Amino acid sequence: MRFAHVTLSVLNMEESLHFYEKVIGLPLKRKMPGGPGRELAFLGNENETEVELISGKSEVSFGTDISIGFVVDDLDETIKYLEENGIHTGEIMSPNPSMKMIFITDPNGMRVQFLAYTES
Repeated sequence: MRFAHVTLSVLNMEESLHFYEKVIGLPLKRKMPGGPGRELAFLGNENETEVELISGKSEVSFGTDISIGFVVDDLDETIKYLEENGIHTGEIMSPNPSMKMIFITDPNGMRVQFLAYTES
């Protein structure tokens, strides 16, 4: 068994594609109609879990107890890149000596985590 994708409902497909492609850095793998008034897009690197975006709802809601996370090589460089692109990153958290992380929100309110492992 393989974890295939995580599905996110989005209000604006183009705005969300811009965020996940340009800000997060996930390549668009495919985009297709998803039925009347719906559009689907799958993003991700080869042989990794994909992010599936589905448009067509008039509102979306994400709870505060869920997030999607991405490992980065250099958290400081990621923060610099995000802030250069107008995204507020908040404080750096370090739940243990071997990792540090930040959270941002996507255009629809989904919490997105960036984490970097450090040498301890």
